[in-house]
Amino acid sequence: AIKVLPSDLASDPQRRHRFEREARAASALNHPNIVTIHDIDEHDGIHYIAMELVEGRTLRELLAGAPLPVGRLLALAPQIAEGLAKAHAAGIVHRDLKPENLMVTDDGLVKILDFGLAKLAPPSAKVGSDVTTVEQATRAGVVLGTVPYMSPEQAASRPVDFRSDQFSFGSILYEMATGRRAFRKDTTPQTLAAIIEGEPEPVGRLNRRLPAPLIAIIERCLAKDPEKRFASTRDLAAALQTVPERPAASPIRRRVFWTVAGLVAIGLAWALLPNASRLWRSLTPGASAPAIQAVAVLPLQNLSGDPEQEYFADGMTEALITDLARIGALKVISHSSAMRYKGTKAPLADIARELGVDALIEGSALRVGDRVRITAQLVDPRTQQALWADSYERAMEDVLRLQSQVAQAVAREIRITVTPEEQRQLASTRAVKPAVHEAYLKGMFYLNKLTPEGFERGLAHLNQAVAADAEDPLAHAGLALLYSQIGSHVPAPPPDAFSKARAAALRALELDDTLAEAHAALAQIQLYHDWDWPSAERSFKRALELNPNSAPAHAHYAWYLNLFGHQTEALAEMRKAQAVDPLTAIWTCWLGDLRWSEGRYDEALEHIGRALELDPDLPWAHYMSGLVHAAKGEYKEALAAHEKAVAGLPSLRASFGYYYALMGRRKEAREIAAEIAGAPGHGDALDLAKIHLALGEEDEAFRWLDVAYEKRLPFTPWTRNLPPFAPLRADPRFRELLQRMKLPV
Repeated sequence: AIKVLPSDLASDPQRRHRFEREARAASALNHPNIVTIHDIDEHDGIHYIAMELVEGRTLRELLAGAPLPVGRLLALAPQIAEGLAKAHAAGIVHRDLKPENLMVTDDGLVKILDFGLAKLAPPSAKVGSDVTTVEQATRAGVVLGTVPYMSPEQAASRPVDFRSDQFSFGSILYEMATGRRAFRKDTTPQTLAAIIEGEPEPVGRLNRRLPAPLIAIIERCLAKDPEKRFASTRDLAAALQTVPERPAASPIRRRVFWTVAGLVAIGLAWALLPNASRLWRSLTPGASAPAIQAVAVLPLQNLSGDPEQEYFADGMTEALITDLARIGALKVISHSSAMRYKGTKAPLADIARELGVDALIEGSALRVGDRVRITAQLVDPRTQQALWADSYERAMEDVLRLQSQVAQAVAREIRITVTPEEQRQLASTRAVKPAVHEAYLKGMFYLNKLTPEGFERGLAHLNQAVAADAEDPLAHAGLALLYSQIGSHVPAPPPDAFSKARAAALRALELDDTLAEAHAALAQIQLYHDWDWPSAERSFKRALELNPNSAPAHAHYAWYLNLFGHQTEALAEMRKAQAVDPLTAIWTCWLGDLRWSEGRYDEALEHIGRALELDPDLPWAHYMSGLVHAAKGEYKEALAAHEKAVAGLPSLRASFGYYYALMGRRKEAREIAAEIAGAPGHGDALDLAKIHLALGEEDEAFRWLDVAYEKRLPFTPWTRNLPPFAPLRADPRFRELLQRMKLPV
């Protein structure tokens, strides 16, 4: 956007100099709530400022003569105060704060416009108008500002400081709260007199829903005596952050509440009696199931403008999802599916339909120094209306408490049932060391990329977090998840990956035994490496108690159930993973994998096809497609699918030998087997067993199964029920192998 200095001002050297001085001062205000000035220059005698283009609506357009909902007001007002505080700390006073100079973007970010430029406006104003007038800063007896939002000292042409902006802000808050201007008379002189001598109608009388602390803040800002306003605008901003959205109940209302609560408790107990619940619902229609039973947290926007800060916004998104996911009665879409919408502008109704949710949570995250602010709103995707909005700010060390506050507010707003245990978990927070938590967030950011480079960088950051604070349970839990991923999903993993994962998980649980992530990591170690089946089952169940919306926990628990022949339950768990993480293709692929294991090949291909619609390049989906086609005798299709799998993940090449053996291309199968057998580590021992079994060489197949057992290759136990190993199941040697792994024969 370009702002041009009018020619009558440009011809005055003093005004032109002041224009440039004020613009350069404003350009130094690097703050997300202040419009950014990029350049101040002159071209062909035209003096101009190039500034950030802000798309959205002005506060004037948002108000439209009506009060804002309290939640919306409390989401916007702290941002205005933060921007003002930044300017005032730099010695800059706005002098013309008004709704027209406040821009609100579509995602709820406020930008203050025209900092330091108001004093440059031309010295003409019509009586009764609201236009800005002349230069009070340098000429006594001349008034500056838009009349209805002036301070008494401005109106009286007295010297002004930052507290004048506080008064103007108070007038804006009054209008946001009531839909009416605090000082509006028929003429400009009458309005000026009211500002200097009069009092506005009490704001609390015009809007009974205002919280008492907000009323007190507005009244303090509108104090005639600047000494009675806030000592600093930083104090004003901090006060706004503590305002609750709803008014506090009076003593009488509180007594009524507890009386009703007691009756409700009795009624609920009675409702548990046979046939009583129907009568209870008929007497209390408000007690029916909540309308919102499934939500998705869309990626919070990074307001810093710095791409290097993306990890922070993504980390806050994941943390909010994790906190909400603790609530068993609420379906919460997982982080990986939600992140598919990062940077997109898809209609909210389409997003909600694709994710299968009733409401969406969107917002922003910002870290400035050691302060963290999250702004969030709950949106009805059908109407695009915000059902609730709020803004939260705390010191970085209290970031876990901030995340919990947001999650609890959402739960209250949608009136979902939260058990006492879930409430205890949400309320249980601790202080963190900012540098340690920052390293943890970076580590998880890279872990979630699920790439070798991501694992490497994530490991560096998580080790840094543990080194800086060995008592931080989240850092240990992150390390446990990362090492377990490396141990089970990286070709030729380090031999100590699982032992390091176990040590990190146990340490995390020593420090905080309510961390679902640590229980889930421990369960995967016990399942894929220790082959400690009872412990794995206990850990999975505990992880899912603590986080019923964990897609990975549901999916890996499905493989535990599949291993022991509980196929119906396994399919149900995998579908739960799919429900809370519908856009992550691997869960749909694994549904096909489960169907393949029970010989239902056409259904398996249907699931794999849907997985490839979600992610056409997913190597595991192409790999599974090859196995299913091979099981059906469709070897041409199997080879074509496997070529695509290997293109994405070269370590899968060994299965070509299996297909060649099935097709009777024995020489090519043996060549691949020899190549694999000569590679270090024998990480492909199970593939070698499959190749030799397909060649009819059972003794050699058992030799490689023994190698897989000795190496504790993660998927060795599943030879019990996977189709390629079906010819061995009657062999006593196979039953003996199952017994060694403590599996049912």
